[in-house]
Amino acid sequence: MTSPWRRTTAAATATVLLAALTACATAEAPTEQTPAPESGATLAPSEVTVTHAQGETTVPLTPQVVLTFDLASLDTLATLGVDVAGVPKSNLPGALAAYDTDEYLDIGTLFEPDYEAVNAAEPDLIIVAGRSAEALPELTKIAPTIDLSNDWADFRGSIETNAEVLGQIFDLEEDVAALVDQLDTDIRAAREVTAEAGTGLIVMTAGGEVTAYGPGSRFGFVHDELGLTPAVEDVEEATHGEAVSFEFLAETNPDWFVVVDRDAAIGESGAAAAQVLDNELVAQTTAWQDDQLYYADPVDWYIINGGLGTLSRIVASVTDALGGR
Repeated sequence: MTSPWRRTTAAATATVLLAALTACATAEAPTEQTPAPESGATLAPSEVTVTHAQGETTVPLTPQVVLTFDLASLDTLATLGVDVAGVPKSNLPGALAAYDTDEYLDIGTLFEPDYEAVNAAEPDLIIVAGRSAEALPELTKIAPTIDLSNDWADFRGSIETNAEVLGQIFDLEEDVAALVDQLDTDIRAAREVTAEAGTGLIVMTAGGEVTAYGPGSRFGFVHDELGLTPAVEDVEEATHGEAVSFEFLAETNPDWFVVVDRDAAIGESGAAAAQVLDNELVAQTTAWQDDQLYYADPVDWYIINGGLGTLSRIVASVTDALGGR
């Protein structure tokens, strides 16, 4: 006959064993609410470190609230189908006027940010360049800020590099590569046209005065990249060009004038470029006599002056004007 003590001990032992097995099973089996991660699985990065004109900056991938003081970057982003939250609205002529609506925040001017408006927007990314580059240190205190300034000596290269930076940030690198490939094709076509066009001189009119630009200057990509032979090599390489006289234009005697009307670009009243150049001295030039004056789009050339979309339009326009398709 089994003793009561042995029956009690056996029952206790069974109870302990069952509890242990139950605990073991609970520990080993993941619940449906918290599935176990697959072997080798990694989390997608949420940030990317990019190189820009003022160093390296870590920014969020595909940022949602983007403010840009750089209209060239605005142009590239629009070409890529990326919208922004805020832009400087003080001077948005031409197609840029589409951003002068209540849909977009007004964040200051091209030169001076409205820091209160920028801070209130709680941006994920701020973009500056050229005119606003000096504001980067202060803007960085609000949100990650990058400088996508153009390099006049490598205008095309800097535009492509800046577009690639945006491609990294917005996970659109393949789209950027496709646009760059098309731009390269268009530039090769433009060079075939400029090779037969003769010489050219780039001039800008403003307030009745004329300045000239050569290779390596603000508009020098017409020579450097598109291959138009400069009518004169020693024009000062400066952002605002070298002031020249009408006598200089007559003596230089280019086959083509490439004309940028600054007053039209910034909305200033005054004589249009065609009126400024309409005088006896300029009338002596081959360009005037053969009606070979290319009047550049003032917004694309002077206000935006960069961006993949803008450069593509400029290349196509120059090609058409100088005898292309």
